[in-house]
Amino acid sequence: MSITNYHRKIETSNGEISIVIDDNSGFCFGVVNAIKKVEQELNNKNELLSLGNIVHNEEEVSRLNKKGLSSINQDHFAKLKNNKILFRAHGEPPESYALAKKNNVEIIDATCPVVLKLQQRIKKAWLETKEQNTQIVIFGKKGHAEVISLVGQTNNEAIVLENENDISLINYNKPIIIFSQTTKSVEDYMLIIERIKYKSNSTFESHDTICRQVANRAPKLKVFANNFDVVVFVGGKNSSNANYLYKVCKLINSETYFISSASELNKDLYLNKKGIGICGATSTPMWLMSEVANTIEETIRTELNILGASPRDIKIQKNQTTNLKTKK
Repeated sequence: MSITNYHRKIETSNGEISIVIDDNSGFCFGVVNAIKKVEQELNNKNELLSLGNIVHNEEEVSRLNKKGLSSINQDHFAKLKNNKILFRAHGEPPESYALAKKNNVEIIDATCPVVLKLQQRIKKAWLETKEQNTQIVIFGKKGHAEVISLVGQTNNEAIVLENENDISLINYNKPIIIFSQTTKSVEDYMLIIERIKYKSNSTFESHDTICRQVANRAPKLKVFANNFDVVVFVGGKNSSNANYLYKVCKLINSETYFISSASELNKDLYLNKKGIGICGATSTPMWLMSEVANTIEETIRTELNILGASPRDIKIQKNQTTNLKTKK
């Protein structure tokens, strides 16, 4: 397990209590890039519009709102003229770019490079095969911003499969090319591919387009969650990635609890634990996990009546495996 530099130990009469933040949790590089662009723009200007929330995390959105970022919906965007707007990491369909050009709206494009490359691949496949009535299929969450941007590359003709029940939407007598939303589960995608391949009566082509930086979070979190008495998962309630990764942790460690901010902490869940792990989603900022860790530490020190003691930072080399579960 890769241990973060945030590893606090509290000495007690009954032994040590460890609080650790998962080193692999936090923003993926696509979100980091988008937020960097926002903050650069707000340093030069007091306000900026974003088409939809920049990230599926209410606390980070609130932080950026205070700096001057405001999100607008598609209806507002359609009426926007002579202005500037940020396209978030999820990407936008071609019609959004065309509308911005028509209304003289300058675009700050924060589309994740992985998503942008996938958009280009889907558009190329659609253009090259539409004469053969090839079906472009996308495995992803219906209505998700990234999926909307991907479907838009096919003039909205692509078939979206959210789960195995949707494979009935495909005509198996026609050619099929399938891609995946970048943040989906590799295992689920492979299962869908096998089902379609088995039923197909024509040519079938599959492309593995899942971002490994995101996909690799699950196996790493399984190892992390197994090393603690209790796991506090920090994420946005509306984040698909957060809800998925929380379930991954919960399956490994039943003492896993989902919160969106430090204010939702229940001290009864961790006060009697020796090993406390804190982790989050690709949309969870590190500052928020640190805030949760600090709150837990302060609460424990208060309860143990040692609030005045100085915290002892433990330097642990990365890639060191440590099990902090209470030995029974």
